[in-house]
Amino acid sequence: MKKVSLNSLMARNPALFTSILLITVVLVNAAVQPNLLKLDTLNSNLRVFLPMILLAVGQTFVMMGGGIDISVGGIVSIVNTILATQVGLNGSMEDMWMFVGISLLAGIAAGAINGFFIAVLRLQPIITTYATGFIYAGVALFILPNPGGGIPRAAADFYRTTTPLGIPLAFYIIGAMLLMWWYIRSTRYGRYLFAVGGKAEAAYQTAVPVNKVLFSTYVISGLMAAFAGIAITLLSGSGNAEIGSAMTLTAITAAVIGGTAMSGGIGGVAGPIMGALVISLIQNIISFANINTWWETLIKALIIVVALAMPGIINLFGRKR
Repeated sequence: MKKVSLNSLMARNPALFTSILLITVVLVNAAVQPNLLKLDTLNSNLRVFLPMILLAVGQTFVMMGGGIDISVGGIVSIVNTILATQVGLNGSMEDMWMFVGISLLAGIAAGAINGFFIAVLRLQPIITTYATGFIYAGVALFILPNPGGGIPRAAADFYRTTTPLGIPLAFYIIGAMLLMWWYIRSTRYGRYLFAVGGKAEAAYQTAVPVNKVLFSTYVISGLMAAFAGIAITLLSGSGNAEIGSAMTLTAITAAVIGGTAMSGGIGGVAGPIMGALVISLIQNIISFANINTWWETLIKALIIVVALAMPGIINLFGRKR
């Protein structure tokens, strides 16, 4: 029987560390919040966690392609301010769904702008999206200079209380993303995505449309950021131009914790979903355990350092055997 080393196991399962971390965090969270696994609590928690999960999944596509998108927080803010100002508390559900569609188009457009600068004009991803992030944040502030506005109560209630077949709505959305990824990774596009992220020059020499693949990852990221903006607006019921500012780095952290390599070519959707859950549950633990909030930043930093260092640590121990 062939012996499987920990190193090869981690290589084949980038999210293994995340799975162990998630189980640990769930157990700790259950200790400080005994009703954690009850349906009402699950529904409440997951609708709060969902915006970050959506954002982390979008970020993962960009990172697997070898890039990074620092503008997603600004896109979230644009979507939030569009819905809060154009629909309003007294708006109809028809208006709400119409502007949901407009918001998704806005997210796609913002992602396409990033993709154009990076894939076509060959600008550096981190600098480009850092700059466009400021532009998008400025557009959100122009739309809604001061926090306010809102959406119809019926729309917020739909997000907060919908449990088809007794299962929280977020489970269906997460399941849909996992199924979509399962399909994508088996397609030619999925193979191209890994090839471009692994080594773009080699992929180009084998007739992979590198620029198109890179462009598409930023469009996907913009679309997922728009979904995240819709979810957080349905959750909060109001508008704030700075609502997405703190979400960008957390989404990147969730993707890294989930086994997505910042160098590209390695990753998947399941890992970042678990990574987003880990970060969100840590926030829960800090809240319920009455721990000073500055610990949250420290713990996040420690987790991402360990996640980045884990492959090297495993290799180090492997060489010593």
